[in-house]
Amino acid sequence: MKYIASAALGAAIFVASAPVSQAATEMRCSHQLPPAHHIAKVVDRWAAEVETLSAGEIDVQIFGADSLVGARENIVATAKGDIECAFSLNFQWGKTLPIMNVTVAPFAFGDIEIWKKWPTSEAAAFLEEKLSEKGVKNVVWLFQTNTSVFTTNGEPLVTPEDFEGLKMRGLTPPFDASLAALGATPTAMPGSEVYQALATGIIDGAITDVAAAVSRKYFEVQDAFTVVPVLSAYLHGYLNPDFYDGLSDKSKDALKEAGLKASEWAIEASSEAGAAGPAQLEEKGVAVHIATPEEIAALEAVMRPAFDKSFGEGNADSQKLLELIGKM
Repeated sequence: MKYIASAALGAAIFVASAPVSQAATEMRCSHQLPPAHHIAKVVDRWAAEVETLSAGEIDVQIFGADSLVGARENIVATAKGDIECAFSLNFQWGKTLPIMNVTVAPFAFGDIEIWKKWPTSEAAAFLEEKLSEKGVKNVVWLFQTNTSVFTTNGEPLVTPEDFEGLKMRGLTPPFDASLAALGATPTAMPGSEVYQALATGIIDGAITDVAAAVSRKYFEVQDAFTVVPVLSAYLHGYLNPDFYDGLSDKSKDALKEAGLKASEWAIEASSEAGAAGPAQLEEKGVAVHIATPEEIAALEAVMRPAFDKSFGEGNADSQKLLELIGKM
């Protein structure tokens, strides 16, 4: 396995053709995460496992930190066959396959047991079928977080009434509908823009992963944080279908086995990273409130119905996915 983070080197390899025949089948995999990210390390471990289980039939080359293809281009580049493999966050499917964002259903994925069952679940199989229709072959699900924070200034956001009149960072239309049900005014924006929006008062508060609240230094512009399992995010790995079909049965089995193992590794790594976040925020001198089961139930009672209506209204695929998740 080769891990390549240099944009220049990545670009050079990307455009170069290899005239010399090699015993191993080269599989270039692109993702956006920096090398130190806990899930980036899981991707590296997955790549090594694929090589081991395939007995060297597949030469996995990992290009992290957008060094081969940018995050927004990964899906199209893989579907077209420009590269063999990529990883994307579920949010990045946007309007192309909006049901990939089902994990932002408020409090639906807070239980880690759901993620342990996810890779072999009917719900995952349904999404894999839909991904195939969009031109990619899914091979691995990597849970990234189920620990979020609501941030603001003053007192932590605890009850539904606390959100009334606040301008909040939004995520997707269905999740924004759940924020609106609380009385907030959501404005969708990428994580890279939130700090400045908070600092300048464009928004009053935000929703983000607890680890991101630390790494993006929200504590410099917000002083009240509520830790709550309100949404989940995942990275998933997929291949170009023609490339996958050309692999041997041994290599396909290696991808399947490595994918299941990596899903477990991701849960372990993400649980550890999420657990460390609240203490790291407290060390910065901000108020950190851990939502109680009663507080979570009160928020869910308002947010979830609004999300479900927006997410599944008039869409048979969305309704079916929600039903399959309800069985887990």
